[in-house]
Amino acid sequence: MEVQVKESRLRTSNGYPIAVSKFFCNTPTKHSLVISSATGVLQKYYANFANFCASKGVVVYTFDYAGIGKSNSSIKELKKYTGNLISWGQNDQAAIVALAKEEHPDATLTLMTHSVGGQILGFNPNHGLIDKVIMVASQGGYWKDFEGYHQTKMWLFWYVLIPLLTPLFGYFPSKKLALFENLPKNMVYEWASWGRQSSYMMHFKNAEFLFDKIKLPILSWSFPKDFYAPEKTVDWLADQYKNAQIQRVHYAEEKKRQPGHFGFFKTAFKELLWEQNLHWIFNDSLV
Repeated sequence: MEVQVKESRLRTSNGYPIAVSKFFCNTPTKHSLVISSATGVLQKYYANFANFCASKGVVVYTFDYAGIGKSNSSIKELKKYTGNLISWGQNDQAAIVALAKEEHPDATLTLMTHSVGGQILGFNPNHGLIDKVIMVASQGGYWKDFEGYHQTKMWLFWYVLIPLLTPLFGYFPSKKLALFENLPKNMVYEWASWGRQSSYMMHFKNAEFLFDKIKLPILSWSFPKDFYAPEKTVDWLADQYKNAQIQRVHYAEEKKRQPGHFGFFKTAFKELLWEQNLHWIFNDSLV
């Protein structure tokens, strides 16, 4: 089936417009999918996977968080953005979920999260519109939960780079460090405050935290040699959704190709991972 892509902008409840891409075919659909990106990763990174799912009859929505990519027009606007990391869940992810459900009310809605996308699900007031969740390398970020050199890198990130560079630039200059997209200041300040705590975001738990209210089926993936989301940290985040129906899958060590943190969405893993997850979307099982 021929896939079409429609781009639009959606104003969220806190007033910031975010860029949305909708992948679809002109056929009746029983399934819709929202992809919630990793930190500072543009929605275009997920386009191949979105095209694949859309070609199988799934309507897919991707988006850039406020302040990121097409949802931000300039450095000047990035400096003005006042939202934090929680607002990415409360406003951005929530808005796209609501859009998907509004446009396809009878479709089964799956939320697929990559990395931080699974963290901010715990702040999404529209979680009741979602039927199931796939978490791809979604993890906690306490620096001591990482190992070796990567533990040192996480410590430097939370304690040195973000506190030092953000006030100098008025935003976190990720591009200058060859990391990912530039990030809003309030978002990285909150992110760093989480990363310095052994209970990560749960150290700050209050009424905004909806983790305990989420009772969805969740398929949570982790991968060997994923230094951004080691198995221990993925286990930790899954445990925060105490009332959800968790299916934890750690990708088999014996596989020749390892996706690491970003490979899941590359075409090389179409047969090994994409087909399995599409089957889970359709049938609630990987095989």
